[in-house]
Amino acid sequence: MGEIRESYLVAAGSAVALLGHPAVAAAWAKPSALTEFSVGGLAGHLGHQLVRVDDVLPHDPDTLAPIPLIQHYTSSPWVEAGLDHESNLAIRQGGEAIAACGAAVLAGRMREVLDRITAALKDEPGDRVVHLGWNGWSLRLDDFLLTRLMEIVVHSDDLASSVGIETPELPEPVIDPVVDLLARLAVHRHGATAVIRTLSRAERAPATISAF
Repeated sequence: MGEIRESYLVAAGSAVALLGHPAVAAAWAKPSALTEFSVGGLAGHLGHQLVRVDDVLPHDPDTLAPIPLIQHYTSSPWVEAGLDHESNLAIRQGGEAIAACGAAVLAGRMREVLDRITAALKDEPGDRVVHLGWNGWSLRLDDFLLTRLMEIVVHSDDLASSVGIETPELPEPVIDPVVDLLARLAVHRHGATAVIRTLSRAERAPATISAF
């Protein structure tokens, strides 16, 4: 199994453990650290990063040639859309819908999904391509897992911050590809000079180099 696949499974296991934390259940109906997301809705969105992988692993006869990873983000409307854009509204509604079952049930379901994913990824070829039916294009499986890895790392921090616990510590093989991806997206959005200045020259740093 490749490094990204192993890193994804480590992050997914950490996310499942976080979803089962008593602090998450205790704050389920409260507002989260993300605007217009409840803690439960944010937990549902985090869990969805496992469900997405589970959904695409069955082979699709209509799979298209994969597009580059950066194009995946530049083609996704939510990336630069406002909170009220239909794409972001759908994301929030989806998280809340997944969370409607409650904290304990969600954590249990995600453990089952993780078991299926873990077993399935062992048999996937290195050149596997998956079709993202909700977007209408395809990605290399490892590129898609990297997008889900990033989402898990970012939203695990959001969820932990929302309920007043420490952000889960993840090993370098998990964190490094996420930092690399976010840096590449930041450079694509703001330009290399802005990113370099922010990392090296605080007095000339722009207001933000956020990847999203």
